[in-house]
Amino acid sequence: MKPILLTAESGSDMTPEIAKKYGVTIVPMHVSFGGETRDDGSFPTTEMFAHYAKTRELPHTSACTPHDFETVFERLQTEHPGQPILHLAYSAVTTCSMQNAVIASQERENITIVDTKHVSAAQSAVIIAVAQYIRDNPDTTVQQAAEKAKEIAETVRMGFFPGDLDYLRAGGRVSNAAYLGAKLLSLHPLIEILNGKLMSTRKYRGNMAKVVLKLMDDYTADLDPAKPLYLIYGAGLDEQIKRDAERIAADKGFAQVSWVQTGCVIAAHSGPGSFGIVGFAK
Repeated sequence: MKPILLTAESGSDMTPEIAKKYGVTIVPMHVSFGGETRDDGSFPTTEMFAHYAKTRELPHTSACTPHDFETVFERLQTEHPGQPILHLAYSAVTTCSMQNAVIASQERENITIVDTKHVSAAQSAVIIAVAQYIRDNPDTTVQQAAEKAKEIAETVRMGFFPGDLDYLRAGGRVSNAAYLGAKLLSLHPLIEILNGKLMSTRKYRGNMAKVVLKLMDDYTADLDPAKPLYLIYGAGLDEQIKRDAERIAADKGFAQVSWVQTGCVIAAHSGPGSFGIVGFAK
């Protein structure tokens, strides 16, 4: 049986090193600002933040195009003839990326596409778990791997604090009234992924240092400490906050803790200094 090839969008926030380790080919999503469109991952998020601070021009994100997928699928099928491809897609309700993968796969064989119903480190958590499952079960079929991916995705949880509500307001995701209220009351909306959708579920009050500690205490209570824990951060998050989050994770018995930095697609909506938690339900 030929090995399964994995693909995913750059919005999964997998670093090139992690993608290489797990044999994942990354398809770039895109970010537009300053009059040009660039591939996600081809420049640091700090460049995008600096541009917004100077011009107040909000970066705009866009999905992988059918051509992006066609290019990757063509290369993989040329280099690895006959090997099945499993695309583990960024949440389909948030972008047309998965739809474009389907379009690109229509004239090709041996391509299976699964909606992970997750984004950023949550999508990455699904991908890594699937890659490990395939390695542990080398005789698995692509159909079995796809079903396993859906099963794993159902257990992944993600909670996330945007770093700067200016980005959400500028993008029309919060009203001016809600923005001003949050600023005045020091409220931080918690964004969670529910059935693929990014939803504001709760509000935490206090500065970022305080609400991160509270979220670590609340959110990890329902997560399995025997499985990996991923902590998300946007460029600019205070180092002391990161150390405090690590301490709480250790106190709660999480032995596998990894930091994941938001790439440009996520950061374009959350701004600098964001924080989040991704883990597996008990």
